[in-house]
Amino acid sequence: MYLIERTLGNINSHCVLDLSAEDIKHDVLVLEQWEAQKSRCRKKSQFGYDIGLSLDRHLRLNDGDILLYDKNNRYLLTVKIQLRRVMIVDLGLFGVEKITDLLTRAFELGHALGNQHWKAVIKGYCVFIPIVVADKMLASVMKSHGYAEGQYYFTEGEKVIPLLTPSESRLLFGGTEEAHTHVHIDH
Repeated sequence: MYLIERTLGNINSHCVLDLSAEDIKHDVLVLEQWEAQKSRCRKKSQFGYDIGLSLDRHLRLNDGDILLYDKNNRYLLTVKIQLRRVMIVDLGLFGVEKITDLLTRAFELGHALGNQHWKAVIKGYCVFIPIVVADKMLASVMKSHGYAEGQYYFTEGEKVIPLLTPSESRLLFGGTEEAHTHVHIDH
């Protein structure tokens, strides 16, 4: 087993490692979003190697992080994080005149999300919701609660991660696979 206790950089950004070796064997450790939030994890890489992660609690893995590089054996191990898409409701877009109007919209949105048992994280004026059902279902719920298209939008989870603290990321992405919902769509 390879024990990983720190990252060596990120293959998607400026990297201090010399990765110029020809015929480099690029192995990937694929992590689901809930696994990527853990500081301890054990999983097989795509090449079949047993990889153990034992990271500092403050360290958050990012897609493309270099976990292991062996120049002599031309072996590179990076992480691929598979995150869910996220719906973002920007409450700052509503152009409300009074704070009570904004509070009402926020409370109504919280009620709508809570009624569906959907997780959410609030950061500034933005509400981030991991997508656990089809977009059509989400749009139907938003419409039924008075939200028009353009008052919310969808993006990839990877684009949201840099905006959040590690604890906010865990709240948003941890354990969303087991969604319990009451959505009903008329066909």
